[in-house]
Amino acid sequence: MRITKVYTKTGDKGKTRLAGGQQVWKDSLRVEAYGTVDEVNASLGVVCALWLVEAKGSMRTLVEHELRWVQNKLFDIGGLLATKPGQSFPNMPSIEAVDVTRLENLIDGWQKDLQPLREFILPGGGTIASSLHLARTICRRAERRCVSLMRKERVDQAIIIYLNRLSDALFVLARWVAYRLGEKELLWERTTSA
Repeated sequence: MRITKVYTKTGDKGKTRLAGGQQVWKDSLRVEAYGTVDEVNASLGVVCALWLVEAKGSMRTLVEHELRWVQNKLFDIGGLLATKPGQSFPNMPSIEAVDVTRLENLIDGWQKDLQPLREFILPGGGTIASSLHLARTICRRAERRCVSLMRKERVDQAIIIYLNRLSDALFVLARWVAYRLGEKELLWERTTSA
C-alpha cells in the first residue's frame, strides 16, 4: 500500500469507505468498533514510548517486543473490522487461537511475580502503569463496541476473545510494571456510611 495524499476530502460529508469501497456513516457501529481499536493501539504507542525511557536491559526488550506484537495484532483487527462481512482480500490478516494463547502465556508469566490481589486496585502505580490501565479501559470499550456490532452484523468471534484477553493482559502488565519499577499500587478504600 502506498499513501501519496493524506487528505482526500471524501469524508467531509460524514461518510467514509470500508476496505471494499462501501460508503458508511462515520458514526456507524463498524467505524466505531475499528476506531476504538485504533484508540487502544495509539494508547499502547504512548506506553511504548514511556517504556523506552524508563526500562532497562532484557526487561525493556521483552516488554517492548510483546507490546509491538499487540499493536500489530490490533492493526490486523482494525483491518478486519474495516472490511464488510463476507468480503476477503489477498493476504488478509486473521486473529487465531494461537494469538489468544500467546496473551494467556504472557499473563501467566507476569502473574508469577505478583502477589495475589486481596482488594481492588485503583488505576495508578506510576506513569507507565497508569497508562496501561488507561489502555485497558479503552480496550474494554473496543470490546463493547465490537459486541454491539456483533449483535447487528457478523464479527469474527476471535476478535471479541482477543480483545477480552488483551484487557486482562494489560491489567496484569500494569501491575507487573508497577512491581518491577518499585511503584506502589493504590488499593481501593471502601467508604462506609456513618
